[in-house]
Amino acid sequence: MIRRFNYTAQTIDNCFDFEYDHFQIGHEQKAGEKLDINFLREFVVITQTRNFVQAANVLFSSPSVLSKHLRKAESELGVRLFDRTSRKVEITDFGQLLLPYAKQIVELEDKYTTLIQSNLATTREILTLGSFHSLAQYNITEILGRYKKSRPKSMINIGISTSEELKEMLRQKKCELAFIRATNGVDKDLVKILFAVDTLAAVLPSDHPLAKQQTISMKMLANEDFLLPEKSSTQYRLCTSACNQSGFKPRVAHTDSKFENLIDLVTQGMGVALMWKQLARYDFNPKVSIVDISPSMASQIYLCYPKGVTLSNAAAHFIQCTRQSVEARTKVV
Repeated sequence: MIRRFNYTAQTIDNCFDFEYDHFQIGHEQKAGEKLDINFLREFVVITQTRNFVQAANVLFSSPSVLSKHLRKAESELGVRLFDRTSRKVEITDFGQLLLPYAKQIVELEDKYTTLIQSNLATTREILTLGSFHSLAQYNITEILGRYKKSRPKSMINIGISTSEELKEMLRQKKCELAFIRATNGVDKDLVKILFAVDTLAAVLPSDHPLAKQQTISMKMLANEDFLLPEKSSTQYRLCTSACNQSGFKPRVAHTDSKFENLIDLVTQGMGVALMWKQLARYDFNPKVSIVDISPSMASQIYLCYPKGVTLSNAAAHFIQCTRQSVEARTKVV
């Protein structure tokens, strides 16, 4: 993951002769209170976007978290930094006073972080890797081990996020390589190396009338209660779309980000689950049956990086380890 360096108020004051007295209107700031460096970064982005949703997307955060941080800072300073309505966000005069200092501090942090990382790179090789969840279920952990054994002095920083966010992290150079799941191909500005393919499957109680079938149609599940991944996920949208295309609207009894919870709910008779087959098979449970769905719905797992970039030696070697893992798995099959 990308490392951040927190500065104390004293460090900031020394660099820019920055004093908070300008912003202490309305109350005396408590001893030891200081603006957090991460908030200053959020503050700058909000001034640029004038929109909490857009700012949250840039910062890989959420509007509610940004709003909470802003309220805390305004409470500490005793002034409003933004005038907020349901339609727009406007910076106040006090916000304008803070803005040039905030920009300088954020710029300083970026420069200092870059300097530290470049010096670390000369003494220790660092690979920044992005991935979706489920590293173990898709044998990505095996590649990490293979890479570490061949380059014991190398260090890997791993950032976990959604596939859409991982694409943006690659474009913004917040990671050098990323494992991304795709159902409709990968954006044209990214190089993709196929790592694995997975298909959607139904997870049924072992005593379910359809449990002995090898393949079933989605329509055969029309009267079932469904246990699905969280609503914000691509998998949820894929599952509900498949049901709609089969002529029925699914009765969703429960959604959960943890696939093991969905499987356990199946064993308790709460419904049938739809999930990627490799996730369902990872922790074998004799109380459930995993049945293929027709027509088949597949997703591809790619190792990606931006086109036109020069990869580090560490990244090039990691790609080599990934190819070796794929070849080894193919031979076993």
